[in-house]
Amino acid sequence: MTAKEVLKELESYGDQGTKKVLMNHGAKEPFFGVKVADLKKILKKTKKNHELSLELYKTGNTDAMYLAGLMADEKQITKAHLNEWVDQAYWSYLSEYAVPWVAAETSFGFELGLEWINSDNEQIACAGWSTLASYASVNEDENLDISTYSDLLDKVGSSIHDAPNRVRYTMNGFVIAVGSYIKALTQKSQEVATKIGKVSVEMNGTACKVPLATDYIQKIIDKDRVGKKRKMARC
Repeated sequence: MTAKEVLKELESYGDQGTKKVLMNHGAKEPFFGVKVADLKKILKKTKKNHELSLELYKTGNTDAMYLAGLMADEKQITKAHLNEWVDQAYWSYLSEYAVPWVAAETSFGFELGLEWINSDNEQIACAGWSTLASYASVNEDENLDISTYSDLLDKVGSSIHDAPNRVRYTMNGFVIAVGSYIKALTQKSQEVATKIGKVSVEMNGTACKVPLATDYIQKIIDKDRVGKKRKMARC
């Protein structure tokens, strides 16, 4: 499929209810409001397609940009591409999910995540924390820099409540991810989660809530799922 053909199909799947929900969360025109399930129908046709994913992301259409993230080839995409993508990821749908998922599946995801969390741009910093969280979920512990992850937990513990709005959300998610996926740091993650307590994030008037890290990690422990890695970050 060409980019033009994909956009035409995206338009056919446009749903006004979905569009309204996405706009409430930060999406901006132009876009159609396509459900993820329908994006995956297109993905079945295209499979991973490096060049097409780059074309779609450049459209600036949220539906196409998210699809580009699902379609991207983690073995062909470069740091330069992902830095371009994160610069254009203007809201959480892209900056906390689509772009970080791809980054986390690359061989340089950890490096990018560390770079991005230090950005003064809120969306880029969010992408960094989300990338590091997802990176921990898809890489075995022996291949992770446990010491750095431990230091990052300390950073979250001392600075989360002073961080920008959405960065607080992704930092909280980082603590949950580390506690869930890195066995050696589960206890420390619980301690940090207890220290930070309830994290306040403005959710644009939506019904979305910030998960309480202590409760979430405990559920993973109770289900005996600590350290159970994911096959891929994207979903």
